[in-house]
Amino acid sequence: MTLRVYVVAGEPSGDALGARLLRALREGGPVEAAGVGGELMAGEGVASLFPQAETAVMGLFEVLPRARRLLRRMDETVADILRFRPDAVVTIDSGGFNKGLAKRLIAAGCPAARIHYVAPMVWVWAPRRARRMTQLFDHLMTLWPFEPALFEREGLASTFVGHSLVEARAGDGAAFRARHAIAPETTLLAVLPGSRAGEVRRLLPVFRETLERLSADLPGLHLAVPTVGTVAGRVRDAVAAWPWPATVTLGEEEKQDALAASRAALGASGTVALELALAEVPQVTAYRLNPATALIGR
Repeated sequence: MTLRVYVVAGEPSGDALGARLLRALREGGPVEAAGVGGELMAGEGVASLFPQAETAVMGLFEVLPRARRLLRRMDETVADILRFRPDAVVTIDSGGFNKGLAKRLIAAGCPAARIHYVAPMVWVWAPRRARRMTQLFDHLMTLWPFEPALFEREGLASTFVGHSLVEARAGDGAAFRARHAIAPETTLLAVLPGSRAGEVRRLLPVFRETLERLSADLPGLHLAVPTVGTVAGRVRDAVAAWPWPATVTLGEEEKQDALAASRAALGASGTVALELALAEVPQVTAYRLNPATALIGR
């Protein structure tokens, strides 16, 4: 019997998890999949209902100008799910979009199991969010082993499935340097400005200013700039105008190899901070919100 699953991954990190999930499911039997995702899920046969970049937005004043489009995309996704008639709908992270989607699926009487992948960090802030998840989802898949208990005590069945970064292969720094003609003695610095357009727009000028301050002490500096398809064009255009040679890459293996080859890194706050820590790369982590969003946050 073929399992029909609809996967919604609103950001590149979710795209990686969605692709990993589909590969694992296919080890157990035939799977027919549809949904919203990026280049990695496309490699697993999912033609995204709309471009993933449209939902890769974070911050109050970042979301507001796109609110009408995001609501329309939610409605289109619900309609597509009802047409596809899956056994399960798996939503990955992207809480704002996916909680709204779950509410709409409940209102539409969709019989598919609603499964959320990546628990909200209720141990850091807003414990009441665990209770809200119980009202929206049938099951939760968590990245960390201590998380299921936090949600099960609120009545939400949960399963620890592990973190894909912990299972990722170690990068090959020597291979990266050889592939991109970077000499072993060259100082290589990784620059990772994020996967959302707003992040990249706000952080790249900060990272450039930082590099300008460092460049006198780092002659011959070369930059490794792993990025993702949603922002690749913007990143390439920006670093092309910088005074340092830069190698811009796409793909998970290229990223891991770039990190292994790098002496240090400038990175956007987020999943990449864990990746850099696991790769044992010294890092400076930064984030800059829309000024209005930051003011409310304070």
